[in-house]
Amino acid sequence: MTDIVVLGSTNMDLVAYVEKPPQRGETVTGREFRTIPGGKGANQATAAAHAGGAVSIIGAVGNDSFGARLRSTLEHAGVNTDHLRTVEAPSGTAHIVVDDDGGNAIVVVPGANGTVDHLAPGDEGLIASADALLLQLEVPLAAVVAGALAARAHGVRTILTPAPARPLPPELLDTIDLLVPNEHEATALTGRTDPHEAATVLLDSVPEVVITLGAAGSLYAARDAAPLTVPAPRVTAVDSTGAGDTFVGALAVALGEARPVREALAWAAAAAALSVQRPGASASMPYRSEIDKRYAS
Repeated sequence: MTDIVVLGSTNMDLVAYVEKPPQRGETVTGREFRTIPGGKGANQATAAAHAGGAVSIIGAVGNDSFGARLRSTLEHAGVNTDHLRTVEAPSGTAHIVVDDDGGNAIVVVPGANGTVDHLAPGDEGLIASADALLLQLEVPLAAVVAGALAARAHGVRTILTPAPARPLPPELLDTIDLLVPNEHEATALTGRTDPHEAATVLLDSVPEVVITLGAAGSLYAARDAAPLTVPAPRVTAVDSTGAGDTFVGALAVALGEARPVREALAWAAAAAALSVQRPGASASMPYRSEIDKRYAS
């Protein structure tokens, strides 16, 4: 099994389903409301565990009912939570509006995630034992940098999802092996709207890039290889929340199994395609047997 450590956020997703999202100053009536465990860190951990990885998470939850549910949900998914701290703060929340086209708008309130600003005792040893470290930007940047530096020091592959998009310091970029932005994040980082142009700019800072393109698939670029575009399966989206995290978690497992890049990307795309056909983030993430079946079809 691929050993994966995720350093990132855990949030309770508070999800309202509506026909059309409200405009500024407008009130609309929703048809359904759900509380679903999420957060980009927890989502990627769950996706990787479902896809067959041996996964541990570094992060924090609050000493509240949301925190207890977040922890138990991760454990039920097969994620090791020994390094998931419980702190005296509210658990993180994400307030999500999902429309009938499967699109979403999200407001994240960090809560306990904001306390993850350093590596705690034992965290570096956990990272050193992994095949890959998955990082995002929903915890303080200081912890992301510390985790990436630890991974680099121990020869562990680092995979960064630069979301929410923000300027990335050179000390972080210098430690990243694979950067996985979506097309909007790639534009925010480079100022280029064309994914191929954005990838070229990003390769000045990191050796490999995968830009996810939604229904259009993904673009892979590396300093020593020709660009590669891999299509996504055609499906009808119900809820795209967590699709990118599903892709990254499955991709980390596939790369850890030394699959060729094209196959790894296609397998991850199959996982993401399955996830968008179901509501919720972590609740929508497929298991390995489902991914294999979708990939083979």
